[in-house]
This record gives sequence, C-alpha cells and structure tokens, in this order.
Amino acid sequence: MRSAIVGAALLVVGLVLVATGVLPLADALEVGERVWPVLLFVVAITVVTELAAEAGLFRVVAEFAARVGRGRAWVLWLLVVALAVVCTVFLSLDTTAVLLTPVVVILARHAGLSPLPFALTTVWLANTASLLLPVSNLTNLLAEHELPGYGPLDFARLMALPALVAIVVPCLLLFAVYRRELLTRYTVDDSHAPTDRALFLASAVVVALLLPALVSGVAVWIPAVAAAVVLLGFFIVRRRAVVRFSLLPWQIVLLASGLFLVVQAGHSLGLAALLETAAGRTDDAAGLLRLAASGAVGSNLANNLPAYLALEPVAGSPTRLAALLIGTNAGPLITPWASLATLLWHQRLVSLGVEISWRRYAALGLLVVPLTIVPAVLVLAL
Repeated sequence: MRSAIVGAALLVVGLVLVATGVLPLADALEVGERVWPVLLFVVAITVVTELAAEAGLFRVVAEFAARVGRGRAWVLWLLVVALAVVCTVFLSLDTTAVLLTPVVVILARHAGLSPLPFALTTVWLANTASLLLPVSNLTNLLAEHELPGYGPLDFARLMALPALVAIVVPCLLLFAVYRRELLTRYTVDDSHAPTDRALFLASAVVVALLLPALVSGVAVWIPAVAAAVVLLGFFIVRRRAVVRFSLLPWQIVLLASGLFLVVQAGHSLGLAALLETAAGRTDDAAGLLRLAASGAVGSNLANNLPAYLALEPVAGSPTRLAALLIGTNAGPLITPWASLATLLWHQRLVSLGVEISWRRYAALGLLVVPLTIVPAVLVLAL
C-alpha cells in the first residue's frame, strides 16, 4: 500500500506540473505513448504468472528441482539459480520476485535448510539477470525504444557478455558467503500433485508457448495479453474465485506512472544537462564506467526506473545505453527501494515470516555491486 500512496502522490505532482505548464502537455502525452505498452506488459505477465502459480506450476517445478538435487543443498541451490535466471530472463524480474520467492522459501523450509541463501539468490538474480532480453526488465523495454532496428536477438547480442558476468559474479559471492549452509544435505519432502490437473496443464502449455513468443520480435505486450486472456478464461470456468482485482499489479502501475511523469517534468526543467556533467559522453571504458556508476547510484538513492529515465538522454549510443542498463539493472542491490522487484520481494518475505537484516543486505550489496558492474562494463567495452 505504501507504493500506491507514493505513486498517487507522484501522479498528483505530475498532473499539477502539467496543469501549471511546467511540463508541456505534448511531453506528457509523449511519455504516456511510450510507456503504456510497457505497463500493459507488466499487468498481463503478472496475471499470467499469478494464475500459473495458483495452478501449481511453479511448485511442481521447484519440487522437481528438489528431487534432482538428490539431497545435496549446493545442487538444489544451483537449480534455484537456473530457475531464477530463466524466470527473470523470459518473464521479467518482478515475476521472479513475486512468484519464485515464496516457492524457494517454502522449498528450503521443507528441506530443512536456511531460506536466506535462497531468498537472497532470488532477489539478486531478479535484478542482475535482467540484462539479456527486452522483456527481462522495464528499463530494457524503455531502452528498446531508443534502439531502432534492434530486435530481441540483437538486444541479446549486445548484452550477452555483461549479462553473463552479472549472473556469475553475484552467484560466486553468494556461495562464498553461505558456503556452510549450502555444503550440507537435505531430505526430499513428498511431492504435492496439482489440485486441478486441467488448470495445471493449461498453465504449462500457455507458459511454454509464451516464452518463445516473447523473443519472436512481436511487441511483447501482444503475446502476454493473449496468454492472460486464455488463462483467465480457463480460471473463470474452473475456479472463478481466483479471478479477482488483486491479480492486477495496480500499485506498481500507479508508482511507475507517477515516476515517469515526474522524471519527464525534470527533463523539461533541464535535468539532462545537469546529469551529463556526472555521466559524461565518451564511449571509452572510463566513460562507460562513469555512466554505469551514475545509474547504480541513482537507482539506490531513488529507484532504477527514474534513474534510467533521467540518464537516458545522456546515453547517446547503443554501447552507452547498455552501460546505463548495467548500472540500473545490476546496481539496485543496496537499498530496499532501489527497484520495484526488491520491494515486492520484501513484501513476500514478510508474509512468509522470514526476517532480513537491511544492514546486512546493504553491506553485501556494497560489496557485490562494484564487483559486478565493473567487469560487466569492461567486457562491454571490449
């Protein structure tokens, strides 16, 4: 609810700026035209993943991973890593934060393991693994608008090496920090069959078809909306009580809308010129590191969405835009408000009764962010 209050306040401020002429109406309409497909995708993909979770799809995947792990915690952790990466890359970081977090926490508890290594793996990879495809992060979808002629595969080629670094480095650090908890054994709990096999099969088929559709080059909101409509139809017929307003991520949409409008107003007041002083304009390694660092700092001070939008005008080239994405995607690991995914992740932890020390979270973030961003930018500069 706090996100909704902040979002509503930002939206009111933005509308006042439009009414007073500080933000020209034409600029407000332009940003609205740009972001509505992004927000529609977020709504649709959230509905798909919430319904798939209700059908038991993600629990079945997690329990399969537990059986494959054969009682070795480090193998189970590696399978969770793989699941978090795939979920983030193809279904977005917010999906990983919302749906995979409870799955891995419950899985760890059932296996008698500490949930913290698995929970931190989820939120770190939700952010850092979101570099590879446009659908992986809202910032990527916004960046795609600035890369005319770049389809999903072109985007992936640009981001492949930084994305690999941004996955491997956090995982190495997590294993080093939690090696005692991970170098142990566990017992596999009995599996739980889906309560409605028809809904489970429908969800599995829809998600399996959706993944390639998201990288087909078609505007991502189209297959996401189609998948949401299909699953909603199945649930209306077989489990109508699940279809409710709370399925919609309205708080995120409200917050994002307010952020977009206020940042656009900042540009009208000359924000880009001010930020150019900090972020520079060069395409060499030093210039790219400077831009990525600006994105990371801005994300942790405010949030990665306004940080990206504020710095986008000073990017100026595909390589610099990629460096900015490294900063705004892999950088939000220090403060709890640095990304929407982290806020959603924490809400799920609270509901599951898992306590997290923000001091320890920030300390680990201060360690992993530079260790991740610097090599990721350097491989981009090669």
